[in-house]
Amino acid sequence: MDIAAANAVIDRIRESVHSTHGPLVVSDIGGFGGALRIPPGINDPVIVSSIDSVGTKVSIAAQARRYDTVGADIVNHGANDILVVGALPCAFLDYFAASRLDPDVVADVVEGAASACGKLDCALLGGETAELPGVYQENEFDLAGCMIGVASEAELIDIDRVRPGDAVVVLPSNGLHTNGYSLARRVFRGYSLDHVFPELGRPLVDELLAVHRSYVRDLRELLPMVRSMAHITGGGLFDNIPRVLPDSLGVDLEWGAWQVPPVFELIRKLGGVDFDEMCHVFNMGVGMAVICAPENVDEFVYRIPGASLAGTVRTLQQGEERVRILT
Repeated sequence: MDIAAANAVIDRIRESVHSTHGPLVVSDIGGFGGALRIPPGINDPVIVSSIDSVGTKVSIAAQARRYDTVGADIVNHGANDILVVGALPCAFLDYFAASRLDPDVVADVVEGAASACGKLDCALLGGETAELPGVYQENEFDLAGCMIGVASEAELIDIDRVRPGDAVVVLPSNGLHTNGYSLARRVFRGYSLDHVFPELGRPLVDELLAVHRSYVRDLRELLPMVRSMAHITGGGLFDNIPRVLPDSLGVDLEWGAWQVPPVFELIRKLGGVDFDEMCHVFNMGVGMAVICAPENVDEFVYRIPGASLAGTVRTLQQGEERVRILT
């Protein structure tokens, strides 16, 4: 570990990290652990946590030398994951590892994370910066993070409330978010990141580094109406929605009920990827799938830009797929 480089990172990010600290934060940056008071007014508080990574999207960031967007990605990804449980974010801890620490790169990543935390009223409580020569290739890095939230136990989302006939409302994604990049990188290999495909109307790098959208502000006031919801990440539509359904239920989605960003059709065409595989790998324009009572659909569609009614919950018959996309 280059201690001088590590200390330079701390000095640069201190102001950004402190900007996310409110009265609930007890500790300071640079300690061995972060301390946070439980937010007041929560009966029977439950701590909800999630840990994830940005995956191979970091390779695009490294190639483009643009690092702040992936910092926001990992925060928003974690915030969405705990939102599905019914919790709101309180604190976030990041993990950055590379073969050699470049203080400017680390600072850009952390400042991106701090900016995203600030928009969510979430404290960037701490993290780990690791220099691992021989583990990572030169100029490559890895990024992961742990999101911590809190909720009243009585307000946790209970998937057993889902009933046949419930509605599925989908919230639009900003593109690939943080999943499917191994396939996307293979499809776009040989194209410059500055290349502008007519279908995209902007440089490829801008499309691939579009920030993973957070749905916390969209949904925080609507959580009492949510019966279940799925953050569409690795596994796409087919594998994520069943995770938030009782075993006896499935859903039908109407293809065309939501707008699919053109990047997905471009990947399908260039890579020769079949439709089912696309829906197993990518979010296909759906960042969050919300299940609610039919009478609450208008509230979601009215209050969340781009939200649309896309399907219904059905009783699962023997031999049926859990998620059917009707084209």
